[in-house]
Amino acid sequence: LSLKFGDIGNLKGLVIRFLLTTSYYQLSVQNWFSLHRLQLLYNHSVQATFNATRIHAPATYSYHCDHVSSLQRYDALLIPSSANDLSQLWEVTFIDFQIQGFNIQEGHFAYAKDCASFFSPAILMGLVMSLILLLVLAYALHMLIHLKSLDRHYECKASPAYFAQMKDNDMGDEKEPLRNSGNESYELRNKQFGKIYI
Repeated sequence: LSLKFGDIGNLKGLVIRFLLTTSYYQLSVQNWFSLHRLQLLYNHSVQATFNATRIHAPATYSYHCDHVSSLQRYDALLIPSSANDLSQLWEVTFIDFQIQGFNIQEGHFAYAKDCASFFSPAILMGLVMSLILLLVLAYALHMLIHLKSLDRHYECKASPAYFAQMKDNDMGDEKEPLRNSGNESYELRNKQFGKIYI
């Protein structure tokens, strides 16, 4: 696939050539195309060659990326083919890049496979923040359940005063009748049987 710009300033016959390949992958059960190499030609000779990495899509799709560049700040999808040629002197950047080499219908791009991965830094940061919030929520629920069980514990401990029941045969020795008007009351002599739980 060639883009011909003609003469631009001192560049005579500038051409950007995209070498595309297609291959069948059994795992996905379909053909995929890949941008294999990019060449810059002017003055009727190849001046720079870049190997393309990770630029591929199903053959029925197009490929789209915000930046396809040889610069590291744009993730460098274009890599100079050799350290000895003139490719090191060139910096190539395509903005809002979209390409489709095969199965083009009515001159329009097909559905685009975007270069943004499913685990971009923004998505990873969102997942980490969600995990932190879930941990905080789980800790808060754990503390609420723990406080509720403490309340039940204190309710048991704070029950009214309780006196242990005594056998009837010992009651004669342990109780003394109190003289009262018509009603019979008793007073405990031995204080060790009176137990209070608080």
